[in-house]
Amino acid sequence: MGSHPNATDPLPTPATPAGRDGLDAILARPANAVIALDFDGTLAPIVADPEQARAHPDAVPALAALAPKVAAVAVITGRPAGVAVRHGGFAGVPGLEHLVVLGHYGAERWDAVTGTVNAPAPHPGVAAVRAALPGVLDGVGAREGTWIEEKGRAVAVHTRRAADPQAAFDALRGPLTDLAARHGLIVEPGRLVLELRPPGMDKGVALLEYVREISADSVLYAGDDLGDLPAYAAVDKLRTDGTPGLLVCSGSDEVTELRDRADLVVDGPEGVVRLLWGLATRLG
Repeated sequence: MGSHPNATDPLPTPATPAGRDGLDAILARPANAVIALDFDGTLAPIVADPEQARAHPDAVPALAALAPKVAAVAVITGRPAGVAVRHGGFAGVPGLEHLVVLGHYGAERWDAVTGTVNAPAPHPGVAAVRAALPGVLDGVGAREGTWIEEKGRAVAVHTRRAADPQAAFDALRGPLTDLAARHGLIVEPGRLVLELRPPGMDKGVALLEYVREISADSVLYAGDDLGDLPAYAAVDKLRTDGTPGLLVCSGSDEVTELRDRADLVVDGPEGVVRLLWGLATRLG
């Protein structure tokens, strides 16, 4: 796909002093750095049917080139961990022997070293919401073009295929928030998707716990959607506590909140892959 850079390709320069400090720390002490990435929209292009999402063709080679040179690479996703592993093609890849996939916002964990997923029991509210969802969609008049994604520990309603995707999203947000609250769940809005899931776990909690687990002293986080904002906040917290960090936005025109807060904006998954290759090249 033409994403593998030449050795002479420069790394992009972060737009903020904090971002430049984060990149400098990663380059100076890569063996203590965590590279953490969202999946959909960051490593994989966004598609209308999430089941068809696959990692960018050069993502795994880039990660495999970079991973042996840093403390850890973690994929943090709202998807089930096993689904992200399959769609990413992460299993059994030389160089990714220590990759970790934190699925369902950290409630599930897949370790490449064992090839297994560890997870707690599902929240009972998910089954109740799942049963009620078709009636709620009918009541709003939003069945046409909307699509329910079964995620095991969560359930998501996509409006990307609707005649007016944003209008369908806006019409559903209130009713789905009420439905979630009745069953002890929360709604996580994203790019034309509303996910109903248990509270108490988000990408920020998952990232902080993992950075502390491996005693990293610098971190890069790349994401593209509203669900990545807690991870951005976690990096901000780590910076306040003295751990340098770099916030990368996998740019899109659909969500501007991350772009506005990022230290470095790249051109979607293609740009993320180029950044990963650039880091691997710089680190030798």
